[in-house]
Amino acid sequence: MQDTRLNRILNESGLRVESWFRNPWKRLTGLTIALLFGFLLGNITSTTTGQLAHYDSWVALVITGIIESVNFLVYRGKPLMARSFGLDALNALKIGFVYSFLLDALKLGS
Repeated sequence: MQDTRLNRILNESGLRVESWFRNPWKRLTGLTIALLFGFLLGNITSTTTGQLAHYDSWVALVITGIIESVNFLVYRGKPLMARSFGLDALNALKIGFVYSFLLDALKLGS
């Protein structure tokens, strides 16, 4: 990429956010927020697609593809300590999302 002013600003802001999340408490807080946001997204998704009953199979296919893509990105062979905060937050978002679907299935008794 060219070394433009916008590119430098974006790189520096990304490095600042990454260094901010090196603190263990801030990292744990960020991951907890990502987990809860994934739970919220899962509840919203299951509620809205439940109302539109004719899209259920397509939505299930897309959700399964997204979840498996995130699994591939997170668990593709790198050691646990070498992952960035972004991948850990994406994994926490996925876990909250899947947990909300599991909880909805248990509530419905299916």
